[in-house]
Amino acid sequence: MTLASTIELFIAHSERVRRLSPHTLSNYQRDLTCASQWLAQQGLTSWLATKKHHVRQYSAHLFRRGMSSASIQRQLSSLRSLFRYLIHEGYCQGNPADGVSAPKKPQRLPATLDAETLNVALNQGAQERDDPLKIRDQAIIELLYSSGLRLSEIVSLNLLDVDRREGVVRVTGKGNKTRVVPVGSTALEAIRLWLRARQHLPKNSSETALFLNHRGQRLGPRGVQKRLREYGQEQGLPQRLHPHMLRHSFASHLLEASGDMRALQELLGHADLATTQIYTHLDFQYLAKAYDNAHPRAKRDDAKKDNPD
Repeated sequence: MTLASTIELFIAHSERVRRLSPHTLSNYQRDLTCASQWLAQQGLTSWLATKKHHVRQYSAHLFRRGMSSASIQRQLSSLRSLFRYLIHEGYCQGNPADGVSAPKKPQRLPATLDAETLNVALNQGAQERDDPLKIRDQAIIELLYSSGLRLSEIVSLNLLDVDRREGVVRVTGKGNKTRVVPVGSTALEAIRLWLRARQHLPKNSSETALFLNHRGQRLGPRGVQKRLREYGQEQGLPQRLHPHMLRHSFASHLLEASGDMRALQELLGHADLATTQIYTHLDFQYLAKAYDNAHPRAKRDDAKKDNPD
C-alpha cells in the first residue's frame, strides 16, 4: 500500500466504523498528508517502513518550522491512530509513534525591571496620598516587590496575616502551604498608610481581606492586574507592569545581591530548587564582574587586558 492509499483506507475506517466527526477526520487527513509528504522526501514509500527514529525526526522537523508543541502533539496523535489501525488490520506489529513526544520550547523568562527604574517609579507613586485606592495600590506594589508574592497570594491576604511589629507576612501559597516571609520597612510603611485609608472605604464588618476594592469587598486578581497596568502607565514605565514582573524582579535583584539560591527558594515558596533556578536569572555581565572581583585567579592587570598576547 502506498502512503496515500493507506490514509484513504484509514479515513474510511474511522468514518464508517469509529464514526468520528468530520472535524476529526479533517484533522487526520491534514496531519497524515503532511507526514506522508515528509516521509516521501526521506525516500519512504510505505507507512510500514516507518521506524521510531523517523517519527522523532519528523517531530523535530515540525519544531524547527516553528510549529507549537500542542500542534506537534496532535500530529503525533494522528500518527499513533493510523498505526493502531494498521496493527488492528494485521499489517504491522509495532507502533513507531508510541513514546514519541513533542519537543518543548525553552521556558521564556518573564521580563524584569532594573532596580533603579523600579525605585524611581515607586518613589513617584508614593507621593499620591489623597486617593485611598492609590494608597492601596502603592501598598500592593511595595509588598509584591518587597516579598516576592504571587498574585493569588496577595489577594488572599487577610488583616491578621500581616505582623507589622515583627515585619513579616504569613502567606498561603500553592498546595495550601503556609510560609512566613519578611516585609521591608518601605512596604510596611505603605501598608500602614493603607490601613489608615482603608477606614474611609465602605465598611463590611465581616470582611477580613487586607486589600479591598472601592465597594469594601476583597480585591480580586483582575482588579490587581488592572490597577498595576495603570500604575505602570502613570509612572511612565517602559514595560507593562504586572504582578509576575514584580515577583521576578524581586527574585533577580535579591539573587544578584546575595547569591543565596536556597534562601530565595524559601522566600518564593518553591518546593523544588530546580524551579527557582529556572525562575531566576542573572545578567551575564553582572556574573562576569562578580567573578572578576571575587575570584583570586580571575584578576588580571590592565596591561594584560589591553594586550592579551
